[in-house]
Amino acid sequence: MTPDALLDPKDVLDLPASSSSPFHNRVIVRNHRSIFHKYAEGEEEDELLAEDELAVDENQDQDEMMRSLPVPSKYYKDLHQSILMRRGVVQQTGKGKIRRVSYMVLVGDGNGLVGYGEGKHSNGSTALKAARLAAVKNMDYVERFEKRTIWTEMSTKLGATRIMLRPRPVGFGLRCNPHLHRILRAAGLKDVSAKVWGSRNKLNVIKAAFRILHGGHAPTGMGDGLGGKGKKLMKGGGLRNKSEIERARGRKLINLRK
Repeated sequence: MTPDALLDPKDVLDLPASSSSPFHNRVIVRNHRSIFHKYAEGEEEDELLAEDELAVDENQDQDEMMRSLPVPSKYYKDLHQSILMRRGVVQQTGKGKIRRVSYMVLVGDGNGLVGYGEGKHSNGSTALKAARLAAVKNMDYVERFEKRTIWTEMSTKLGATRIMLRPRPVGFGLRCNPHLHRILRAAGLKDVSAKVWGSRNKLNVIKAAFRILHGGHAPTGMGDGLGGKGKKLMKGGGLRNKSEIERARGRKLINLRK
């Protein structure tokens, strides 16, 4: 049981007797230093603890993220960015539960491009970075009338959530659900009213809104390619533009504004 000088390093703090305490005390701290690290003489305890901890260099992570972006860094910094959701998620496995942090981030340039991304990781900063990268990569164009509102009334249903968007005149503003307000503002829409029926679950409202704004990724009528229905997230319709409305009405739209 004799302590080894190399394998059992220790620090001894002697507290001699004083006027406030007539007793002599001694505090011994063992194995708080790594034997694989060379410490300089006279280092304080706080400095040693700071060296042993694995600190994350925020500037280095930021540079790595900028290099992995598909757009220039200047363009990325000018985008509208907001965190739509932050929640804890749990994956149940045979060996137990794996807890992670999930982020949903909104990105838009305010001029017709908008997208959202999700990131999950045990480290919150890593999940947020992954969500931002996914949001930039998922940005898509939104059809707008006079660069301020939508062309016609549109609605969609996702689960128990049903959303309807309606065009409005100049100066009407965005009168809608607060989650829809952030999405439409990032997309560059200024005069829109919206109504949400059924479930107002935040996740369903966000995904249903992007189902209206973004076009679908699967060809019409193809389903999953095996005779079944396509995925829910692939059913985006996209906002109707001028040519689609002209074909549906069978007449040409004329601008009456002067």
